[in-house]
Amino acid sequence: MAQLDQRTINALLQQQSDVQTEWVRNLDAMGSSRGLKPGELEGQTSEFITLLAEGSAKAGAENWVSGAWDATRQFLEKLSHSRALQGFDSQQTAGFVFSLKPSLFSMLQRTLADEPLTLTAQLTAVSELLDAMGLHTVQTFQKAREGVIKRQQEELLELSTPVVKLWDGVLALPMIGTLDSQRTQVVMESLLQRIADTGSEIAIIDITGVPTVDTLVAQHLLKTVTAIRLMGADCIISGVRPQIAQTIVHLGLDLQGIVTKSSLADALSLALHRSGLTVTKAN
Repeated sequence: MAQLDQRTINALLQQQSDVQTEWVRNLDAMGSSRGLKPGELEGQTSEFITLLAEGSAKAGAENWVSGAWDATRQFLEKLSHSRALQGFDSQQTAGFVFSLKPSLFSMLQRTLADEPLTLTAQLTAVSELLDAMGLHTVQTFQKAREGVIKRQQEELLELSTPVVKLWDGVLALPMIGTLDSQRTQVVMESLLQRIADTGSEIAIIDITGVPTVDTLVAQHLLKTVTAIRLMGADCIISGVRPQIAQTIVHLGLDLQGIVTKSSLADALSLALHRSGLTVTKAN
């Protein structure tokens, strides 16, 4: 990576205000200020230019990976995380760094207009440094975005598998959608935790909202039932529609030992009966 001349660093320090004004104008034209608080973009650009000047003075552009640039890298990582949470895409996030190039190039042209060779070298050095910073920003943004997506998926899984207390000692888990390995794990953990917390003796898994039951889904259900029994509770599977019953028979799936019911109401009635309770109409 090319080296930054001391005159470039001095010019950046002396013309910081002009560089920032032009940079903010470029960012506004890109729409990078949308969704930000008033003055937030100005504060970020001012801090970044200061860090850029300080890092260049300490280590130069050729030592971007050195400890002298730690503060700048931390700033960009923090920026990437905030942009990911604010809903920006990777192009907009990287644009924060890359849009600084025209402003710095204009500054260099004003400063080194009479020295074309030096100007070319400094343009190259600045471009390479900002490219490295932009790449670091994108990589951090992608990791942050993946983290946001993972958390959202986990939250959706938790929301889609609510454990409901139907009666003292009776829990129900209404399933909606496809049952895969990841969701089975969430189901198992949440249900077992509620069994432990409430001391419930019966758990009802309602699959009315599960579109299809195949060998894999059956295996997931069996694992969940086994885990429930290991906790000392009993399990009832409800919502076994005629189509699902036929599918289970055609696939030759072994659900022996598992009590199944066609509806959640039937399953609740059985659970209450096992608990020694009966429900009657009031006169």
